[in-house]
Amino acid sequence: MDFNDVMLERNAEFANTAFSPELRMMPSTGTLIVGCVDPRVDPAYVLGLKQGEAAVIRNVGGRINKSLLETLAVLAVVAKAAGRPDGARHLVLLQHTDCGIIGCHRHAPALLAKHLDVELNALDDLAVTDPYEAVAHDVAALRANTELPDSLIVSGLVYDVKTGRIRTVVPAAPLRVPAI
Repeated sequence: MDFNDVMLERNAEFANTAFSPELRMMPSTGTLIVGCVDPRVDPAYVLGLKQGEAAVIRNVGGRINKSLLETLAVLAVVAKAAGRPDGARHLVLLQHTDCGIIGCHRHAPALLAKHLDVELNALDDLAVTDPYEAVAHDVAALRANTELPDSLIVSGLVYDVKTGRIRTVVPAAPLRVPAI
């Protein structure tokens, strides 16, 4: 039996025992998590999420890039169409230690610069080799993006793949303080 067959068997078990047709399109907590594609850092497991609690977007490094910002814009339209005009209320950036993005930085920096939508000489400014600095950098980039609502609550977390623990680098706070 190949792994595709294993997944189909697991899906049948899920459909029979855990499927919940009453789940809504929008996450019940209003939370959207951006994380890395690394299988060691699946947000559903490392954060103990229940089905339907959060939407998850995963990309290389869990980094902010043009593609992610476009996805967030599309999701805002989807939220409005689903009757939740405020969309996600909490955006969590979840990066991690020992990320494969470091190898890409060493061996294919031009490819990584393209993925992160920066010039090659600006790559080091993104703190690719330090997830604690990188998540703080990405939260700052979100705060500078005027397309996102000021009221969006943003936080930055780093998962340690050696301990299984999460460290808060940027505590949850509104993206920007609205002008008075």
